[in-house]
Amino acid sequence: MPLTLNELTTALEEGSTTSVQLTEQALARATDPAGEGARAYTRLYAESALAQARASDTLRAAGVVRSAVEGLPVSIKDLFDVKGETTMAGSVAREGEPAAEHNAVVVDRLIAAGAVIVGRTNMTEFAYSGLGINPHYGTPLNPWDRATGRIPGGSSSGAAVSVADGMAAAAIGSDTGGSVRIPAALCGL
Repeated sequence: MPLTLNELTTALEEGSTTSVQLTEQALARATDPAGEGARAYTRLYAESALAQARASDTLRAAGVVRSAVEGLPVSIKDLFDVKGETTMAGSVAREGEPAAEHNAVVVDRLIAAGAVIVGRTNMTEFAYSGLGINPHYGTPLNPWDRATGRIPGGSSSGAAVSVADGMAAAAIGSDTGGSVRIPAALCGL
């Protein structure tokens, strides 16, 4: 089981790890062909995530810690706008739609708080199912039982798998009818 946010924050405070190390570990897990990264993420931000991590480490070394999530790798459900990208919402029906002109408020707040945005996560199409299945971008397998192909739950399937599988320390999802709670429960979070 991955470390808790509190444990990771303590490790950063004590200097036993750095944001760059945490981000490199998250990206390595996300790009591991034997893992679920290709199905959990719809987009990875490797270069910008490492740049954010380096900036966070520099600030921390100068005694500046903006928040409790400073330097922690976080994934964003592909239901939240990221400036310059089309928010796909787990669907191919949104291909060709205009790119977002602004970040969603939660994305801006995470960036201002010093979180490291690792990537955008897969989800059930239009957040309309508790199973976590996506026929367009693949369904990430539940990290607790990949052998039998157990579902991760949804609609925030990629968000839960990204945390349970160590590809992010935390994830932003959405929850109208259990879309965060169901995958969190099924993935042991």
